[in-house]
This record gives sequence, C-alpha cells and structure tokens, in this order.
Amino acid sequence: MSPTDPMLIDSHCHLTDEQYDGDRGEVLARARRAGVEKVVSICSDAADLQRVEALVDDGTEPEGLPQLWGTAGVHPHEAMDAGDADLDRIRRAAGGNRRIVAIGETGLDFFYDHSPREIQEGLFRGHLETAEALNLPVVVHSRDADGLTIRILKEWSGRVRGVLHCFTGGEELLRTALELGWMISFTGIITFKRYQGQELVRSVPQDRIMVETDGPYLAPTPHRGHRNEPAYVVRVAEELAAIRREDPEEVQVYTTENAIGFFELGG
Repeated sequence: MSPTDPMLIDSHCHLTDEQYDGDRGEVLARARRAGVEKVVSICSDAADLQRVEALVDDGTEPEGLPQLWGTAGVHPHEAMDAGDADLDRIRRAAGGNRRIVAIGETGLDFFYDHSPREIQEGLFRGHLETAEALNLPVVVHSRDADGLTIRILKEWSGRVRGVLHCFTGGEELLRTALELGWMISFTGIITFKRYQGQELVRSVPQDRIMVETDGPYLAPTPHRGHRNEPAYVVRVAEELAAIRREDPEEVQVYTTENAIGFFELGG
C-alpha cells in the first residue's frame, strides 16, 4: 500500500474481547497492513472499561499499528448488573481521558432481552445524560426496539449527537435518526446473502455513514463463521460501495472523514 492510498477507520470493534487475547498485536498489525489507520475499541461494561483504558491509555502505538481510541459504557445485555456506580465510573473515565471519545455502547436490545426492558431504558437514558454533560457522542445499539428508540431519540433532540451502530432497523428509525443529525454505521451484515436493506443503505447521505466490524462478531462474507477483526472493515467498505454504486476509494475517503469528525479523533 502506498502512502497516498486511502485509509479506513474501524469505528466499532471490541478489541478487549478475550477472543483477541492470544494475538491482539498480530490482529492490529494485519489491520494496519490492510489500510486501517484507526480503531475505536468499544466498551461493554464497567469491568471492560478498565481493559479499554489500559489498551488506549498512553496513545503511543508502535509503528505499524493503527491508532487506538475507546469508549465508556454498558451494553444493554449487561444492564441488569449495572448501577449508579457504573455510570459514575463512566463519567470519570470519559471526562479524564482524551482517548475515551464517546459514551457507549448503550441502547436497547429487545431481541435477546438479556436484561429487563425497563432497566435497559433507564440505563440508556443515564448514558444519554452523561453524554450531554460531557459533550461527547453516544454509540447506540438498537435491535428489535425501533419504536422506543425513536421516542427516546426525539426526546433528546438537539441535546446529544450519536450513531446508530450496526444499523439493521427499519425505515422510520433511519429517517428519524437522519432528521435528528445522527450518524449511521454499517457492519459486515450488509455482505450477508439474505440481507434485504440495500435501499436503506443507498438512502443515507454520504456525510452520515461510518463503517465498522463489530469484531469479534459478525464477520463479513467470505469470513463468516470465523472471528471478525478490524482488517475486515475493508470488506464492509467494498460492499457499501457496491450497494451504493459508488467508487470504493470515494467510500473509503468519506467514511474515514466522517469517523474522524464524529469522534473528534486527533493525532
């Protein structure tokens, strides 16, 4: 890859997941060779926050590896075990570490329902309050919860900026998010044979799209059934270009610019 080739950003990857424990450095080296310049490592719960901070803390990645950034939050799957102390920990981490660039992931998952829905909603609102107080963006997971997500996003109109990550929702949720100025992020799901959301993908303006892996989950075709990793965000961008009938290099450029602007990734 030449120095002038476009670079990509994996805007959502769980780099602290134990699936990377044996070869995390090699995973990052492969990502950099593939053209991935930066990775945002997403936090899943309070215990994970310590791992995220350790991963990104000094901001001096060795040559040949992507720059790393992180978030602070509790995934809706873990909401039942979270409380005020966890939100306080999130506030302190996000307020005191320049490499923690967003709140989340948070949101609603009514597909798995690992946590009671009212607890998910309360914690989601707590994350939004934290994001507003710190003037940070929020990373939102929404699965089978379009109606309540729409209502909450409208309540917070003009107060927070956010991204609907791994977007698989319906047209109304997409339209609402775009009207409120939110970003939309796509994963390897768009490469799956049974994916039916191509028209929605084409309807998102260029300046509102990011790409992600959500690794180690949701590996894109042809890697399905294997661990996902940041290098595969290249495949997501390729499929995005194909669906939208755009030049792949153009997609790399605007998704990278969008991620840098949204997360305010300096350095």
